Amino acid sequence: MDNVDLDVLRRLAQWRREGHKAVLGTVTRTWGSAPRPIGAMVAVRDDGVIAGSVSGGCIEDDLSDKARAGAWSGPAPHVVRYGVSAEEANRFGLPCGGTLELVLEPVGEHSGLDQLLEELGAGNRVLRRLDLATGAATLEPAGDRADTLELTDKELVATHGPSWRLLIIGAGQLSQYLAQMALALNYEVIVCDPREEYTQGWEVPGAKLVTTMPDDTVVEMRPDRHTAIVALTHDPKLDDLALLEALKSEAFYVGAIGSRANQKKRRERLLDFDLTPEDLARLHGPVGLRIGARTPPEIAVAILAHMTAERYGYRKLEFAEPAAAATA
Repeated sequence: MDNVDLDVLRRLAQWRREGHKAVLGTVTRTWGSAPRPIGAMVAVRDDGVIAGSVSGGCIEDDLSDKARAGAWSGPAPHVVRYGVSAEEANRFGLPCGGTLELVLEPVGEHSGLDQLLEELGAGNRVLRRLDLATGAATLEPAGDRADTLELTDKELVATHGPSWRLLIIGAGQLSQYLAQMALALNYEVIVCDPREEYTQGWEVPGAKLVTTMPDDTVVEMRPDRHTAIVALTHDPKLDDLALLEALKSEAFYVGAIGSRANQKKRRERLLDFDLTPEDLARLHGPVGLRIGARTPPEIAVAILAHMTAERYGYRKLEFAEPAAAATA
């Protein structure tokens, strides 16, 4: 779940407190090109007000019109599709003849919305089961299970909460910017630093601070393919020990700050341990994209941009041409 969809749930709860009726729409399937991914959410109030999006706006307009007309009365959810034909795809603004399937559920006490928001506010991952016959929803801990969104004839099962994790080694100034930005991208952020002189000044709400040794922290986390680990202390005793464990894990991104000369020395040190050349090749160092970043917030942007590229499988990055060249 990204922050856009979390905002949708919060708006729904607010509307309910204000006495409005509302419907929650969840994208359950797409065919062809689609503007929003599976799991994206939109909320529609009884007076047609929209929160969130599932298209460029045309589907939202249709949902708004139908909400004002009272199209979804009663507690039972509805499964609807947009863009099945070429004519509809053109009407609803879906690109390349794409098709969207939505589950639209009237929200009420049976929806468990307040409890869901409480769990998400505590940083928990939650599995929500929506009964398609009654509209009743039940919640259970998602634990370490993979992200789930499954629609059957009887229920919609969806995982909510942070599914991507970032472990930052070091609680310095750069780490504060990186943690804040990663939280905005809906990462669960853990910051590890056993040095008291750094942890005393740590103030990033929403980021968990631990003071254990970095290598022990990595082992305890059991990094999976949804985990990124970035070492930022400049202290080999802390960074290298964490990297030794991180590079042997399934973490999708492992990076370390430092100049190219220092990175070369680090690689030579790490090869003295039980890392293979293949393990070491996974290390991004210097960490982040080369975008000319100099200040701590700029470097944080470069790191998160590189993490995002790796997350979506963009190994060879392409850059847009300057406007003057593109229009020449």
